[in-house]
Amino acid sequence: MEKLKFLALPVSIFIVSIIAGIIFEKVILGRLQKIVERTKWEGDDIIIASLRKWITFWFALAGLYIACTTLPITPNLLFLLQKVVMVLYILSVTIVIANISVGFINMYSKKAQDVLPSTSLFVYLTRIIVFIIGILIILHSLGISITPILTALGVGGLAVALALQDTLSNLFAGLHIILTRQIKPGDYIKLETGEEGYVVDITWRNTTIRELPNNYIIIPNLKLAQAIVKNHYLPDREISVTVQLGVSYDSDLEKVERVTIEVAKEVMMEVPGGIPEFQPFIRYHTFGDFSINFTVIMRCREFTDQYLIKHEFIKRLHKRYKDEGIIIPFPIRTVYINKENES
Repeated sequence: MEKLKFLALPVSIFIVSIIAGIIFEKVILGRLQKIVERTKWEGDDIIIASLRKWITFWFALAGLYIACTTLPITPNLLFLLQKVVMVLYILSVTIVIANISVGFINMYSKKAQDVLPSTSLFVYLTRIIVFIIGILIILHSLGISITPILTALGVGGLAVALALQDTLSNLFAGLHIILTRQIKPGDYIKLETGEEGYVVDITWRNTTIRELPNNYIIIPNLKLAQAIVKNHYLPDREISVTVQLGVSYDSDLEKVERVTIEVAKEVMMEVPGGIPEFQPFIRYHTFGDFSINFTVIMRCREFTDQYLIKHEFIKRLHKRYKDEGIIIPFPIRTVYINKENES
């Protein structure tokens, strides 16, 4: 019974602090949440979301420290507990600040994709910088001089740079790719080696590309920075759609042009991905072996839209040519036989 009475007060203080933290989080933070939901700024939502569950933790830490002061323990042990609580406080605040910083970076990235694309690389760097600062603050609070540590890091940085040469090369190549804004997540690119797809993410080491069959290609940032890349989303997402055709030499070319453009306009208006305001046109360019060849030029909103545009255009044009009596000739070869050599 004596032991239970001895622990009753500190246990009660600890439990009350946890209950107070839960109430504060549910009531005060809940009301703040309703207020910030009515504001247009997204930053307050990020802050409130980052504070959730940590309020109770901070109240519990404060209660634990107060509870320990009521126990008959030595000053040295109390000082040790004080340092432990302080370290936990700083570490938890560091985590919250890191989450808030990452949230603000993602928020800004969504609003300014052309200036700061949303990538994992910036998220990793932000967390690393915040945690390094937090660790230095913890060391300083514990009475450990950080000046020799910084000096040692400066001297040892050369050795680390040599040991992590490939990693650092990929890191700086990733920063170069992002800051030049020539390749961004969401872009459709094609490499000189033939790989192509959507850029999914740029991390501290590699860039992930998703092919149309939904496979991932992992490319080291350094190799991507040195490669010849075609970006189908620069300078604009809209691209021209060209279809090569040929008609019989007996065809009325004016009629062929009129019918073809009518079908192309119909496709631009009705097929998803087409640009209704664009005026399709054709250009005759070659007297072929068995046909007069020409190119039909249309336009679509982005790279992958061209497949459906071509699909529908060829179907509709084939039917329309058949109705109009326009012939797309088969390959023809004329063979002359020398009868004198046969005899």
